[in-house]
Formats: sequence, C-alpha cells, structure tokens
Amino acid sequence: MAPVRDSQPQIERVTPGAAIAGGEVTIHLRGFADHSNRLPQVKFGESEASVLVAAEDFLVAEVPEGATGGSVRVSTAAGETPPAAMEIGYPLADNLHPVANPAVDAKGNLYVTFSGQRGQKVPIAVYQIDTQQGIKPFVADLMNATGLAFDSKGMLYVSSRYEGVVYQIRDAHKVSYAEGMGVATGIAFDAEENLYVGDRSGTIFKIGRDQQVFVFATLEPSMAAYHLAFGPDRQLYVTGPTTSSFDAIYRVSESGQVSVFFRGLGRPQGLAFDADGNLYVAASWQGQRGIMRFTPGGEPELVVSGRGLVGLAFGRGGLILATTNAVYHLNWPVAGLPLLP
Repeated sequence: MAPVRDSQPQIERVTPGAAIAGGEVTIHLRGFADHSNRLPQVKFGESEASVLVAAEDFLVAEVPEGATGGSVRVSTAAGETPPAAMEIGYPLADNLHPVANPAVDAKGNLYVTFSGQRGQKVPIAVYQIDTQQGIKPFVADLMNATGLAFDSKGMLYVSSRYEGVVYQIRDAHKVSYAEGMGVATGIAFDAEENLYVGDRSGTIFKIGRDQQVFVFATLEPSMAAYHLAFGPDRQLYVTGPTTSSFDAIYRVSESGQVSVFFRGLGRPQGLAFDADGNLYVAASWQGQRGIMRFTPGGEPELVVSGRGLVGLAFGRGGLILATTNAVYHLNWPVAGLPLLP
C-alpha cells in the first residue's frame, strides 16, 4: 500500500461501520480544508451517495440502493481520500413482508414471512431462501405468519397473530401446536425446549414440552408485537414497541420476574444474542435507526444503520437483516449464540 501524503485528505473513521441501503453513516474527515463551496462526492464502492450534511471535518451520507463493495471514498476540490473499510449488506430477496426475526436452519437455509395486513390471506405465508439464494414457497394457508423459531430437532414453529395459534411445520404443512395465545407474535425456546409466546396484548405464555400452557409474565401491551430472545444468562429478553419513543428492553427471570434491561429506544423490535453475550436489537436510538448492540452490562452502540429494520438472525457467516419488505446479508465477524444451549 502506498504511503499517504500528509496533505492528502483522509477518512479517520466511519460510524457506524456497517449499513444497508437507506442507512445513514457519519464519515469523520481530516485534511478537508475545501473552500470551493462544492458539495463533496461520496461513493460506497462505485455507487454515488446522497450527502445529507457536510461540514469541514465530517459528512453524513445515505447509502444508495445497489451499493456494493466494502469501502467508502470522499472527494472534493481538496482531493480524494483513500478508501476506508465499511460493510454494506447485500439484498437476498425483496417483495416480502417480515414483521419479526427471520430464522435460519442448521443447513443455512433462511426462512422469512410474508405476513400481510391483519386478516389478509396471502398465497404464501413463509418462504425459504436456500444457500444459493434460490427462493421458493414453503408454507401456504397460514394467516398473518409472524414469529419463527426452530427447536433442537430442526422443526420450524410459526405464530399467527390473527388466529392466536402457534403452528408446528411438518413437511411444509402446518399442524396446530398451541391455541388461545391471544395476539400471538414473537416466539422463542429456552434451553429445556419450553416454548414462550408473546401475546402483544400483555402476556408471555410458557408452553411446556407436554404442551401445558402457563402465564409466565405480564408486560405493557404493544401496538405491534412482542419480540423474544433468550440470553446466555437463561433469562428472557423482550421488546414490544408502544406509542412512546422511550421504550424498554425487558428482562424476565426464570421465575417470571420482570425488570428493565435498558430504556430509551424508539420502536424496538427483533432481537438476538451473539456468542459473546452481546444483545442486538432493531431499534431507533438518538435519532438513528438500525441495529443496536448492547454489552451484557447494557452499554449501547449503533453498529448497523438502516431504515425499516424489524428483525435479524445470525447465520451464513454473518447477520441476516430483515426490513419491512426485504432481507439482507451483512458480513459480520461474530457468530450467534446457539439458540438451544
């Protein structure tokens, strides 16, 4: 790599260091003493971006549709920077309707919903995207598919928020597993393979392996859905957006005691843990929308920028990100926490 001249403008850092199309990133600069009043040019890979804010030592730019590559460059009359590394997620499929986390099976196949509006019957409720990015219908005849989860045997479970039913999927056909779940949204298994179901009207149900149903915890109702994930501490973490812009991530103990893990998010939705015990949540924070990462101690950081994000899953050597109409793959160096330790 050729040495960088002291006078050559440089990118000091990009925050956050990952994004999908529509995400906004801040590019911190050095050596951009440009008085030409010409708007800087920003390129993600070879795609030119819109510059939203331009100052002498930083820019805010929006990642354009179709952006590829792992770098960003900035140029003005003062010169062009060397490329700075950043990760840009690439689309796997669009024209979908996820409302929660996608799911990934042991072979790396991805499952994502076309949920539809409440009471809308769609032709295909769940699609499978194989490791070659082939998309095929997987489950039909299921109203308002919402939450997805696998058990340790590789069996897929899907909740219907319209019917209040959780279905087990056998050979791509639905079989009722639990009924009477209210507005059934997020679902998750614990280490003993009890299934937990979030009824967005205010209840977390626990379904034992014998399919006995218990009320596990009670929370504030959500206007959209509950999203569930178990942490390495064996506690259940729950989000459920309300009309507030100061929503919480709740932590529920093994005995059903509810506490607040973090408060201050806008519309928090899907969540998942990495192998190091960090929690990732699709949410808004301090005016920015994307994927937030929380340390086990609750320290927040925006790590992926993107609009319309509703869920995520670890798989295929990275992060699978779901927006309201598409799924993306983002290279990510950290593996996910095994769902059933």
